[in-house]
Amino acid sequence: MKIYLSGPMTGLPNNNYPAFNEAARKLRAKGYRVLNPAEIEPPEIPTWKNYMRECIKMLMSANAVAMLPGWSQSRGASIEVDLALNLGMPAVCADELNGVSA
Repeated sequence: MKIYLSGPMTGLPNNNYPAFNEAARKLRAKGYRVLNPAEIEPPEIPTWKNYMRECIKMLMSANAVAMLPGWSQSRGASIEVDLALNLGMPAVCADELNGVSA
């Protein structure tokens, strides 16, 4: 199963990459294939909209979304989760998946 990580980045120290990378590490150790937006190549013009375009491309190749703490207060993560749910993808808190192997 390919899981896309969704969570807050904008305005957080180091864009919250440490939380994304730690969640990805834990989920990969459980056997999940993780799509981590903290690992994407920065767009040529690094605007919020251009990052979102890249993130949504990544999301479209996932089977499910794993949400990091604070996702509901993030405009981008809220868009990602809403889109995933509207496309019929399951969405679950990343912490809940840590106890479940792929």
